[in-house]
Amino acid sequence: MKIGLLSCFYPYRGGIAQFNANVFNELSKEHDVKAFNFKRQYPDILFPGKTQYVGEGDSAIKIESERILDTANPLSYIKTSSIIRKWEPDILLMRYWMSYFAPSQGYVARHMLPTTKRISVLDNVIPHERRFFDTPFTKYYLNSNDGFIVLSEAVRDDLLKIKPNAKYLMTPHPVYNHFGAKIGKQEACKILNIDHRYKNILFFGLIREYKGLDILIEAFGMLEGEYNLIIAGEPYGSFTEYQEKIDILKNRDNVKLFTRYISDEEVPLFFSAADVCVLPYRSATQSGISAISYHFELPMITTDVGGLKEAIETPGTGIVVPEPDAKLVKDAIEKFFGQEPSEDFVKNIQRENERLSWSNFCSKLLDFYQTL
Repeated sequence: MKIGLLSCFYPYRGGIAQFNANVFNELSKEHDVKAFNFKRQYPDILFPGKTQYVGEGDSAIKIESERILDTANPLSYIKTSSIIRKWEPDILLMRYWMSYFAPSQGYVARHMLPTTKRISVLDNVIPHERRFFDTPFTKYYLNSNDGFIVLSEAVRDDLLKIKPNAKYLMTPHPVYNHFGAKIGKQEACKILNIDHRYKNILFFGLIREYKGLDILIEAFGMLEGEYNLIIAGEPYGSFTEYQEKIDILKNRDNVKLFTRYISDEEVPLFFSAADVCVLPYRSATQSGISAISYHFELPMITTDVGGLKEAIETPGTGIVVPEPDAKLVKDAIEKFFGQEPSEDFVKNIQRENERLSWSNFCSKLLDFYQTL
């Protein structure tokens, strides 16, 4: 079978590129797979981070790809669709996480051969930070596909609101496995210059308003005892608002800041130094951070938004807070360290890791293709 993947791959960095690389490698074991990459993923004005590209220290999976689609140049839409169409894939698999990509990828999808089934993995249907053009762009994109893969009930529900007759497969996010092994807490803390005797709380990933870091900072200020809050990730914009909240905390010296892009080789340090990972999100569909936590067998505390509850509470891999509220997050942290046996969480994570493999994900994808 010939399978084309149209999305971001190396040299682009981030969880989506790594997800795509894992899918590529798994499908390539038995099929003829070709990666079609972005020539330009975002204009710089839409990306407030330092760089979109893999840097030194990243253990990115290097996938050979054809960089052809410039999302800001409609002429490249025509070229891209022509190149892929001439290759005659049985499946064109794409990723969709924000409406900016709807015009480019939607155009390409609409210009495939009738024999090509167009399937999209949907990270979000309705974005966390909404704009007036999101709904019409998303409708255009969804109507360019034959089927969809959704990673949570929340995304499925959003999909059906816009496209009630959509054909979809719902399956969980597989576990990332390219970060290497977990190391001892004491060793990791020594490298990061953090006291290993403290109860270490981790907030990890790109810092954006909807992820609720301010909620966690407020919750941390209510805690009594030997706790550290480790904030590791690149701010999506200014960090000033968060810094001001940290500066007024009585325990501000126990907030450990690593507010920069965290390279792949550093990721094991943070997840090994932590006792729990907190996702205090205001909104979400699913989170790639939970897949990293699973890899390092680190329990989680999360708010009940999007698909996070089904990913964590149902399999018993952490604690779910009913709403994004600082007092409730603080209570959950104390409950985790005071009453909940974290060993049970770890055992449940180990069981989930066996289920959430890339081979299972790709097997379900191919079975779904046969139904279209």
